Amino acid sequence: MKKLLAVAAILASSTPSTSLAQELRIGFLTTLTGAGAQIGQQMLNGFRLGLEHEGWNKDGDLLAGAPTRVFVSDDRFQVDVAVKEIDALITRQRVQIIAGWAWSNIAIAGRPLMLNNKVVQFSNIAGTSLLAGKQCHQYFVSSSFLADQYAEALGQVLNGDRIETVYALAPNYQAGKDMIAGFKRTYKGKVVEQSLYKLNESDFQPEISKLRAAKPAAAFFFGPGPMGVAFFKQWAASGIGAEIKLYTVAALDNLSLPTIGEAALGGVHASWWDASSTRPENENFKKSYLAQHGVLPAEYALAPYDGARMIAVATKAMGGKIDDTLALAKALRKAKVTSPRGSLTIAENGFPVQNWFKREVVRNAKGNLEIVTRQQVVETARDSFINECPPELRH
Repeated sequence: MKKLLAVAAILASSTPSTSLAQELRIGFLTTLTGAGAQIGQQMLNGFRLGLEHEGWNKDGDLLAGAPTRVFVSDDRFQVDVAVKEIDALITRQRVQIIAGWAWSNIAIAGRPLMLNNKVVQFSNIAGTSLLAGKQCHQYFVSSSFLADQYAEALGQVLNGDRIETVYALAPNYQAGKDMIAGFKRTYKGKVVEQSLYKLNESDFQPEISKLRAAKPAAAFFFGPGPMGVAFFKQWAASGIGAEIKLYTVAALDNLSLPTIGEAALGGVHASWWDASSTRPENENFKKSYLAQHGVLPAEYALAPYDGARMIAVATKAMGGKIDDTLALAKALRKAKVTSPRGSLTIAENGFPVQNWFKREVVRNAKGNLEIVTRQQVVETARDSFINECPPELRH
């Protein structure tokens, strides 16, 4: 009888309801295979680096006083796979928060599961207007950006460069539509034509031919990952750059530049990160990432890095009582970190308020290609959808 009681006590002590009471369980969803895997790996690298800088290195270590486990899931850049992974993180791993989220279509598809189960959706890259305005929700927080803001900032860049006509290209998914809408919101010239090309497109010759025929002063192109690399190489091979100025969003960064090479020279884009800043936090972040991975980090690593540190700040503010996921989401929105990007606060709808910069690829004194910051375009920019978020869903 005593042996049976002892066994029962052991089993009771290992049940999820007991073991999870004071444990922080974080899911990290990103793309680690197939198209976009390089982006996903930078995201995961940045997130882990942020956790390390907060004192967490492995499952069971304390993060801001709470024993913490991290479960990494690969969405393979497929919505159906992502939904299954999200469901598994919630039902099997019983996470309180899922971070990561590389793509807006996956973020939208996962939203019902997050809401229905009251799990915090903490996006470290994807940011769509569908999560910012009328359909905002209290369990959503972002450490990155709203897609529209990228293009809004770039529109201001073109205004400053006195570009009068533009041809706009973006992939046919929600973020692509957001980018074109955001660009039109601030750009004062004329968009002579726009094209929503196939997501994961690799052959841009037909688009470049149409663009050449339209004869705009400039082209606006959004294409993350392999799409941007393919476009830049074909753009350079066509020689069209001698006639038309190219401005891009989420196509040029420290991740894609080595692969694009000479074709990127002179390319202008907008970013929320002044990566060439000499502020100590920025230098430390770049130095740490380079030491671990042998390459410089891109924006895809920075936002998850800050996200991990925000989780630590929020957990500490809650005294480790992280089972109240709504309170956790609220604490994340209030979390203050000294970011490598400088100014960073979270607005009432969960999206960052931050600065935006004009950046350009140049050849440095050593003859190497380098991305430099030309100027700050917008200061402490709030997104365009905050006022559409119902008051009862803000915090």
